[in-house]
Amino acid sequence: MKLVKNANILAPEAIGVRDMLVGGGKILAIEPKIHLSGTDLEVIDANGLTLVPGLIDQHVHVTGAGGQQGFASMTPPVELGALVACGTTTVVGLLGTDSTTRDLRSLYAKVRALDQEGITAYMLTGSFVYPPVTITGTLRGDMLFIDKVLGCKIAISDDRSSFPTAGELARLVADLHVAGMLSGKGGILHVHLGALDTGMKVLLELVERYHLPARRLSPTHVGRAPELFDEAIRFALAGGMIDISTGGTRFDEPYKQVLLALQRGVPISRLTFSSDGNAGVVKRDAAGNVLDYHRAPLGKNLEQVIKLITDGGLSPSDAFRLVTSNPADNLSLSCKGRIFAGADADFCLFDEHFSPRHLFARGEAITRDGVILKKGNFENA
Repeated sequence: MKLVKNANILAPEAIGVRDMLVGGGKILAIEPKIHLSGTDLEVIDANGLTLVPGLIDQHVHVTGAGGQQGFASMTPPVELGALVACGTTTVVGLLGTDSTTRDLRSLYAKVRALDQEGITAYMLTGSFVYPPVTITGTLRGDMLFIDKVLGCKIAISDDRSSFPTAGELARLVADLHVAGMLSGKGGILHVHLGALDTGMKVLLELVERYHLPARRLSPTHVGRAPELFDEAIRFALAGGMIDISTGGTRFDEPYKQVLLALQRGVPISRLTFSSDGNAGVVKRDAAGNVLDYHRAPLGKNLEQVIKLITDGGLSPSDAFRLVTSNPADNLSLSCKGRIFAGADADFCLFDEHFSPRHLFARGEAITRDGVILKKGNFENA
């Protein structure tokens, strides 16, 4: 067991300085003072540190992505060390444009590997195309029989998409709704929004005309352009949750998009950050020639949360909701994204500058004093 003493806890709501007892991968107790002793008890003095739930990144290309400039432009799989370095303890893997050379079976294997290496990983079935690719042959089958599948991904308003109609998307949502009820999962349709001017009009049609529950839809990359963001605001005000990519194309910095949404009446509970991490990014010169390739970074979520606090004036409690309790609610992960007795023992201790000092996943130390203790099995090979 581990006893964390004198931590300033954001759960993510601020609950003050508390002691927290951890054992068996769970949070066992949170009290003003906990007095225990024993040879099997590790005491961690968190005086001066802020304890926050482990961060959730709900959109990461864990098996790699890219490939739009040929095979050599594909990114390699993500490594555990890159995820935990920025405080991530829960990740959702998904496919991108390519569901042929990268498939759902290899995605499932990578998700299970990350689990075995020490964090918690889930996945979405589907990809850019309609009808969605699946493992079992049906969307409902993937939701019911594959433990790690939380929902489905699809793409719209993108020249790489299959241009699904409102009716086709409505049937996917209905299938996910039933599968979610039967499996006890959230069953979301995670919608990649491309740069075409059709935006997210079809999603607004589903909510406003078909009266489908907005909570079943999870649009991402909503900050590509001002017009798209206007539609995202409208969707959020209709009860939906919108996801702002911190590492993707944007018309302004992501933290400023959050502040704009709040100014326009969107509740903080309907906003999330995700990194789009490990996607392929191409750097070009003024003539359009490719200069080099790199991976979309994984640390942008935390960077933008800190900017919300330091530059945007948001409270730490509210800022961290975008990467803790809000994505947990979006994904229906009841034991993630919050600090309470019975929750999974995923937490990060930050210093006064919100630099991660110590990270624990399922109760086990992943980083100490900023040094990564657990890396992927082949990271040092």
